Amino acid sequence: MIVLKDVEMKEYSNMKIGGIGKELIFIEEKNELNTVLKDKENIFVIGNGTNTLLNDGKLDKTFVSLKKLQKIEELGDNRVRVEAGIDFNELVDYTGEMDYTGLENLSGIPGSLGGLVYMNGGAYGAEIFDNIKEVEILDNQFQLRTLKKEEMFFTYRKTEIQEKKWIVVSVTFKFQKGFDKDRVEELRGKREGNHPLNLPNLGSTFKNPEGYFSAKLIIEAGMQGVQIGGAQISMKHPNFIVNHGDAKFEDVVNLVNEVKKAVKEKSGIELKEEIIIVK
Repeated sequence: MIVLKDVEMKEYSNMKIGGIGKELIFIEEKNELNTVLKDKENIFVIGNGTNTLLNDGKLDKTFVSLKKLQKIEELGDNRVRVEAGIDFNELVDYTGEMDYTGLENLSGIPGSLGGLVYMNGGAYGAEIFDNIKEVEILDNQFQLRTLKKEEMFFTYRKTEIQEKKWIVVSVTFKFQKGFDKDRVEELRGKREGNHPLNLPNLGSTFKNPEGYFSAKLIIEAGMQGVQIGGAQISMKHPNFIVNHGDAKFEDVVNLVNEVKKAVKEKSGIELKEEIIIVK
Protein backbone atom coordinates (compact mmCIF):
# COMPACT_ATOMS: atom_id res chain seq x y z
CA MET A 1 0.00 0.00 0.00
CA ILE A 2 0.96 3.65 -0.42
CA VAL A 3 -0.05 6.22 2.20
CA LEU A 4 -0.04 9.96 1.51
CA LYS A 5 -0.68 12.56 4.23
CA ASP A 6 -2.31 16.01 3.92
CA VAL A 7 -3.31 15.48 0.30
CA GLU A 8 -4.75 18.15 -1.99
CA MET A 9 -7.86 16.19 -2.98
CA LYS A 10 -8.94 18.38 -5.90
CA GLU A 11 -6.19 16.63 -7.86
CA TYR A 12 -8.17 13.39 -7.44
CA SER A 13 -11.54 14.88 -8.40
CA ASN A 14 -12.80 15.15 -11.95
CA MET A 15 -14.46 18.44 -10.90
CA LYS A 16 -11.11 19.84 -9.68
CA ILE A 17 -12.67 20.95 -6.38
CA GLY A 18 -11.62 19.74 -2.94
CA GLY A 19 -9.66 20.61 0.17
CA ILE A 20 -6.86 18.88 2.06
CA GLY A 21 -7.57 15.26 2.95
CA LYS A 22 -6.12 13.82 6.16
CA GLU A 23 -4.68 10.89 4.23
CA LEU A 24 -5.02 9.02 0.96
CA ILE A 25 -4.29 5.30 0.90
CA PHE A 26 -3.64 3.40 -2.34
CA ILE A 27 -4.47 -0.29 -1.81
CA GLU A 28 -2.18 -2.56 -3.85
CA GLU A 29 -3.54 -5.98 -2.78
CA LYS A 30 -7.11 -6.66 -1.66
CA ASN A 31 -5.92 -8.47 1.48
CA GLU A 32 -4.52 -5.14 2.72
CA LEU A 33 -8.04 -3.76 3.09
CA ASN A 34 -8.81 -5.50 6.37
CA THR A 35 -5.53 -4.69 8.11
CA VAL A 36 -5.27 -1.13 6.80
CA LEU A 37 -8.83 0.09 7.34
CA LYS A 38 -10.07 -1.63 10.50
CA ASP A 39 -8.54 1.04 12.75
CA LYS A 40 -9.51 4.00 10.56
CA GLU A 41 -12.48 6.33 10.90
CA ASN A 42 -14.35 8.44 8.34
CA ILE A 43 -13.34 6.25 5.39
CA PHE A 44 -14.31 7.30 1.88
CA VAL A 45 -13.47 5.35 -1.29
CA ILE A 46 -12.62 7.93 -3.92
CA GLY A 47 -12.73 5.78 -7.06
CA ASN A 48 -11.91 7.86 -10.13
CA GLY A 49 -13.58 10.93 -8.61
CA THR A 50 -15.85 11.29 -11.63
CA ASN A 51 -19.11 11.87 -9.75
CA THR A 52 -17.86 13.06 -6.36
CA LEU A 53 -18.02 16.66 -5.14
CA LEU A 54 -15.52 17.25 -2.33
CA ASN A 55 -15.78 20.08 0.17
CA ASP A 56 -13.14 22.80 0.34
CA GLY A 57 -10.94 23.28 3.38
CA LYS A 58 -9.81 20.56 5.77
CA LEU A 59 -11.32 17.13 5.11
CA ASP A 60 -11.16 14.93 8.20
CA LYS A 61 -11.36 11.72 6.19
CA THR A 62 -9.24 8.77 5.19
CA PHE A 63 -9.60 8.56 1.43
CA VAL A 64 -9.02 5.14 -0.10
CA SER A 65 -8.18 4.39 -3.71
CA LEU A 66 -8.50 0.92 -5.25
CA LYS A 67 -7.23 2.04 -8.67
CA LYS A 68 -4.26 -0.34 -8.39
CA LEU A 69 -6.66 -3.31 -8.15
CA GLN A 70 -7.14 -4.02 -11.86
CA LYS A 71 -6.86 -7.79 -12.26
CA ILE A 72 -9.06 -9.60 -14.79
CA GLU A 73 -9.45 -13.35 -14.35
CA GLU A 74 -11.16 -15.71 -16.80
CA LEU A 75 -13.18 -18.31 -14.87
CA GLY A 76 -14.49 -20.29 -17.83
CA ASP A 77 -17.98 -20.51 -19.35
CA ASN A 78 -17.87 -16.76 -20.22
CA ARG A 79 -17.51 -15.84 -16.53
CA VAL A 80 -15.00 -13.14 -15.69
CA ARG A 81 -13.84 -11.83 -12.31
CA VAL A 82 -12.69 -8.20 -12.42
CA GLU A 83 -11.17 -6.13 -9.62
CA ALA A 84 -12.95 -2.91 -8.75
CA GLY A 85 -10.20 -0.41 -9.54
CA ILE A 86 -10.15 -0.93 -13.29
CA ASP A 87 -11.30 1.99 -15.42
CA PHE A 88 -14.70 0.94 -16.74
CA ASN A 89 -13.92 1.75 -20.36
CA GLU A 90 -10.81 -0.43 -20.21
CA LEU A 91 -13.13 -3.25 -19.17
CA VAL A 92 -15.41 -2.50 -22.14
CA ASP A 93 -12.36 -2.70 -24.42
CA TYR A 94 -11.44 -6.04 -22.86
CA THR A 95 -14.93 -7.43 -23.55
CA GLY A 96 -14.40 -6.37 -27.17
CA GLU A 97 -11.14 -8.30 -27.35
CA MET A 98 -12.87 -11.39 -25.93
CA ASP A 99 -16.07 -10.93 -28.01
CA TYR A 100 -18.27 -10.63 -24.89
CA THR A 101 -21.54 -8.73 -25.15
CA GLY A 102 -23.44 -6.99 -22.36
CA LEU A 103 -21.64 -3.75 -21.53
CA GLU A 104 -21.94 -1.92 -24.85
CA ASN A 105 -24.79 0.41 -23.82
CA LEU A 106 -22.69 1.61 -20.88
CA SER A 107 -19.61 2.41 -22.94
CA GLY A 108 -18.28 5.90 -22.46
CA ILE A 109 -19.47 6.19 -18.85
CA PRO A 110 -16.49 7.56 -16.90
CA GLY A 111 -15.29 6.07 -13.65
CA SER A 112 -14.06 2.86 -12.09
CA LEU A 113 -15.90 -0.45 -12.18
CA GLY A 114 -16.36 -0.29 -8.40
CA GLY A 115 -17.98 3.13 -8.64
CA LEU A 116 -20.50 1.96 -11.24
CA VAL A 117 -21.41 -1.12 -9.20
CA TYR A 118 -21.67 0.94 -5.99
CA MET A 119 -24.52 3.00 -7.48
CA ASN A 120 -25.78 0.58 -10.17
CA GLY A 121 -24.73 2.91 -12.96
CA GLY A 122 -26.41 2.57 -16.32
CA ALA A 123 -27.48 4.14 -19.60
CA TYR A 124 -29.84 3.53 -22.52
CA GLY A 125 -31.99 1.08 -20.59
CA ALA A 126 -29.06 -1.04 -19.40
CA GLU A 127 -27.47 -1.27 -15.95
CA ILE A 128 -24.17 -2.66 -14.73
CA PHE A 129 -26.02 -5.26 -12.62
CA ASP A 130 -27.59 -6.80 -15.75
CA ASN A 131 -24.53 -9.02 -16.29
CA ILE A 132 -23.30 -9.43 -12.72
CA LYS A 133 -23.32 -12.82 -10.98
CA GLU A 134 -21.46 -11.98 -7.75
CA VAL A 135 -19.90 -9.02 -5.98
CA GLU A 136 -17.03 -9.29 -3.52
CA ILE A 137 -17.34 -6.61 -0.84
CA LEU A 138 -15.61 -5.44 2.31
CA ASP A 139 -18.39 -5.13 4.87
CA ASN A 140 -18.73 -2.87 7.93
CA GLN A 141 -16.80 -5.36 10.08
CA PHE A 142 -13.96 -5.17 7.52
CA GLN A 143 -14.56 -8.74 6.38
CA LEU A 144 -14.28 -9.78 2.75
CA ARG A 145 -17.50 -11.44 1.60
CA THR A 146 -18.83 -12.59 -1.76
CA LEU A 147 -22.53 -12.04 -2.36
CA LYS A 148 -24.61 -13.44 -5.19
CA LYS A 149 -26.62 -10.92 -7.18
CA GLU A 150 -29.85 -12.45 -5.85
CA GLU A 151 -28.73 -11.76 -2.27
CA MET A 152 -28.42 -8.01 -2.80
CA PHE A 153 -30.91 -5.19 -3.07
CA PHE A 154 -30.46 -2.86 -6.03
CA THR A 155 -32.67 -0.57 -8.08
CA TYR A 156 -32.29 2.47 -10.32
CA ARG A 157 -29.03 4.23 -9.28
CA LYS A 158 -29.21 2.72 -5.83
CA THR A 159 -27.81 -0.39 -4.15
CA GLU A 160 -27.54 -2.07 -0.77
CA ILE A 161 -23.77 -1.63 -1.14
CA GLN A 162 -24.23 2.14 -1.14
CA GLU A 163 -26.75 2.16 1.70
CA LYS A 164 -24.55 0.03 3.98
CA LYS A 165 -21.33 1.78 2.93
CA TRP A 166 -19.66 -1.44 1.86
CA ILE A 167 -16.61 -1.34 -0.43
CA VAL A 168 -16.75 -3.10 -3.81
CA VAL A 169 -13.58 -5.20 -4.18
CA SER A 170 -14.26 -7.34 -7.25
CA VAL A 171 -17.13 -8.31 -9.53
CA THR A 172 -17.90 -11.57 -11.34
CA PHE A 173 -19.73 -11.21 -14.66
CA LYS A 174 -21.44 -13.75 -16.86
CA PHE A 175 -21.37 -12.69 -20.50
CA GLN A 176 -22.67 -13.97 -23.80
CA LYS A 177 -20.68 -13.90 -27.02
CA GLY A 178 -21.24 -11.26 -29.70
CA PHE A 179 -19.59 -7.90 -28.92
CA ASP A 180 -21.23 -4.98 -30.78
CA LYS A 181 -18.31 -2.77 -31.78
CA ASP A 182 -20.50 -0.37 -33.79
CA ARG A 183 -22.69 0.32 -30.75
CA VAL A 184 -19.65 1.13 -28.60
CA GLU A 185 -18.24 3.52 -31.20
CA GLU A 186 -21.66 5.15 -31.63
CA LEU A 187 -22.17 5.79 -27.92
CA ARG A 188 -18.64 6.96 -27.25
CA GLY A 189 -18.97 9.38 -30.15
CA LYS A 190 -22.35 10.57 -28.86
CA ARG A 191 -20.92 11.23 -25.39
CA GLU A 192 -18.00 13.16 -26.83
CA GLY A 193 -20.37 15.20 -28.97
CA ASN A 194 -23.09 15.87 -26.38
CA HIS A 195 -21.23 16.09 -23.08
CA PRO A 196 -18.97 18.97 -21.92
CA LEU A 197 -15.88 16.80 -21.59
CA ASN A 198 -13.57 19.77 -22.24
CA LEU A 199 -14.30 21.19 -18.78
CA PRO A 200 -14.10 19.66 -15.27
CA ASN A 201 -17.51 18.15 -14.45
CA LEU A 202 -19.28 15.56 -12.31
CA GLY A 203 -21.13 13.69 -15.03
CA SER A 204 -24.91 13.55 -14.67
CA THR A 205 -25.83 15.74 -11.71
CA PHE A 206 -29.40 14.51 -11.20
CA LYS A 207 -31.15 11.16 -11.53
CA ASN A 208 -33.91 10.96 -14.11
CA PRO A 209 -37.30 10.96 -12.32
CA GLU A 210 -39.50 8.09 -13.45
CA GLY A 211 -41.03 9.00 -16.81
CA TYR A 212 -38.96 12.19 -17.22
CA PHE A 213 -35.52 13.39 -18.26
CA SER A 214 -33.73 15.73 -15.87
CA ALA A 215 -32.09 17.61 -18.73
CA LYS A 216 -35.47 18.50 -20.27
CA LEU A 217 -36.88 19.57 -16.89
CA ILE A 218 -33.86 21.82 -16.32
CA ILE A 219 -34.27 23.49 -19.72
CA GLU A 220 -38.01 24.01 -19.15
CA ALA A 221 -37.25 25.60 -15.78
CA GLY A 222 -34.98 28.13 -17.52
CA MET A 223 -31.84 27.01 -15.72
CA GLN A 224 -29.56 26.03 -18.59
CA GLY A 225 -26.55 28.35 -18.66
CA VAL A 226 -27.16 29.73 -15.16
CA GLN A 227 -23.87 30.37 -13.37
CA ILE A 228 -22.91 30.83 -9.71
CA GLY A 229 -19.26 31.75 -9.18
CA GLY A 230 -17.18 29.48 -11.39
CA ALA A 231 -19.87 26.77 -11.64
CA GLN A 232 -22.35 26.71 -14.52
CA ILE A 233 -25.19 24.57 -15.83
CA SER A 234 -23.62 23.41 -19.08
CA MET A 235 -24.87 24.85 -22.34
CA LYS A 236 -23.89 21.59 -24.00
CA HIS A 237 -25.83 19.30 -21.65
CA PRO A 238 -28.03 20.80 -18.89
CA ASN A 239 -27.69 17.84 -16.55
CA PHE A 240 -23.96 18.61 -16.24
CA ILE A 241 -22.43 21.27 -14.00
CA VAL A 242 -19.05 22.47 -15.26
CA ASN A 243 -16.17 24.20 -13.52
CA HIS A 244 -14.78 27.16 -15.44
CA GLY A 245 -11.60 26.96 -13.39
CA ASP A 246 -12.32 28.75 -10.14
CA ALA A 247 -15.52 27.10 -8.91
CA LYS A 248 -15.85 26.42 -5.18
CA PHE A 249 -17.75 23.69 -3.36
CA GLU A 250 -20.43 26.18 -2.28
CA ASP A 251 -20.88 27.42 -5.87
CA VAL A 252 -21.82 23.91 -6.99
CA VAL A 253 -24.01 23.17 -3.95
CA ASN A 254 -25.87 26.47 -4.38
CA LEU A 255 -26.36 25.80 -8.08
CA VAL A 256 -27.71 22.31 -7.36
CA ASN A 257 -30.19 23.78 -4.89
CA GLU A 258 -31.26 26.52 -7.31
CA VAL A 259 -31.92 23.95 -10.04
CA LYS A 260 -33.97 21.76 -7.69
CA LYS A 261 -36.00 24.77 -6.57
CA ALA A 262 -36.66 26.01 -10.13
CA VAL A 263 -37.65 22.56 -11.42
CA LYS A 264 -39.96 22.01 -8.44
CA GLU A 265 -41.68 25.37 -9.02
CA LYS A 266 -42.05 24.80 -12.77
CA SER A 267 -43.04 21.12 -12.91
CA GLY A 268 -43.77 20.03 -9.34
CA ILE A 269 -41.07 17.37 -9.70
CA GLU A 270 -38.33 17.04 -7.10
CA LEU A 271 -34.95 16.21 -8.60
CA LYS A 272 -32.57 13.99 -6.66
CA GLU A 273 -28.80 14.17 -6.95
CA GLU A 274 -26.92 11.42 -8.74
CA ILE A 275 -23.61 12.92 -7.67
CA ILE A 276 -22.06 12.13 -4.28
CA ILE A 277 -21.46 15.16 -2.07
CA VAL A 278 -18.71 14.82 0.55
CA LYS A 279 -18.76 17.52 3.25
